Amino acid sequence: MAFDCRLLEEGDYENILTKWWHDWRWAEPPAKDSLPQDGLCGLMISKDGVNICAGFIFLTNSKTAWCEYIISNFEYKEDDRGEAIEMLIHTLSALAKDKGYKYIFTSLNNNALIKRYAKCGYKFGSKGCTEMIKIL
Repeated sequence: MAFDCRLLEEGDYENILTKWWHDWRWAEPPAKDSLPQDGLCGLMISKDGVNICAGFIFLTNSKTAWCEYIISNFEYKEDDRGEAIEMLIHTLSALAKDKGYKYIFTSLNNNALIKRYAKCGYKFGSKGCTEMIKIL
């Protein structure tokens, strides 16, 4: 069966995504109010009613969008997990292109995810970067 793609819904952050970030041992999930809130920028990929992965596209006032916070269901061990993640990356990228963006940026640390982005046509920029966030 094919994958399904939907917009993230109210409650997905609290009921699904925070668990996934904890399962993958993130120090702390991204704060809900730091994520796009317009309802068009967060996607969930599922199959047969099982949520597999989700991610976000941040839209800017330049020609660059930012694809970030890709996370997957730690308990989903099927062979097609990678395909689902690639579908998510392609769909988020297409969403940005459809909205008139020319470039899409991401910052990655996970080697498996880096390989998925490369398969989706992303090119390498800097390597070995450290991500830092300041709460204002």
